[in-house]
Amino acid sequence: MEGDETLAGNGVFPATRWTQVAAASGPADTAAGEALELLCRHYWQPVYAVARRAGNDVEDAKDLTQGFFAKLLEKGWLGTADQEKGRFRTFLVTALKRYMMNEWHREHAAKRGGMSERVPLDAQLAERIDAGESGMNSSPEALFDRRWALALLDVAMKRLEEESADSYAVLKDCLTAERGGIDYEKVASSLKLSEGAARVAVHRFRKRYRVLIREEVARTVADEDEVDDEMRALFLALG
Repeated sequence: MEGDETLAGNGVFPATRWTQVAAASGPADTAAGEALELLCRHYWQPVYAVARRAGNDVEDAKDLTQGFFAKLLEKGWLGTADQEKGRFRTFLVTALKRYMMNEWHREHAAKRGGMSERVPLDAQLAERIDAGESGMNSSPEALFDRRWALALLDVAMKRLEEESADSYAVLKDCLTAERGGIDYEKVASSLKLSEGAARVAVHRFRKRYRVLIREEVARTVADEDEVDDEMRALFLALG
């Protein structure tokens, strides 16, 4: 990450995930359902990864993932989350371990509370990621943090794709290219730009991705002062 980036837009600090937690733990209405769904979509991959690493097969891990989020709502666990006590993902992984210890048996899968439609699980994607980490011997907390980081980067990447339209396919590889490894002549030709304009386009593309990552990180904390610490935690989790 080069330099200090500010949040995009008008500088207003984005709604935090803690705000979503409060909404999701409220009365069972449309707003609570939408908030819970958003939380599920951002955290199901880490939950699934921990369930798989605990020795469950794909189907059991999917059941555990669905069941865990159902229990968050059914038992009111979200209402016990306290932003003063630390990161939301720390709360989640602690609750998950408790859930897996007490309720992993298959008969509990029948108590998912209709969450299977609310939390679409791309198990094939999760399995491909897990295959790439098969040699890692991580604790549940470290694994959860790594998958949280990967899921967050994926959200930022999807936002970048939506924003970039036709140029995304050409520019996406520039995000991971080593310094000096970008073929600006090829980029210019593909985008029908001068080489100078292509360099500017790549710079803006990379910068925008950093801003989007920071925005997503900001959504996971309660205070803007915590963003830099969480950015460091994210890259530490990625190793």
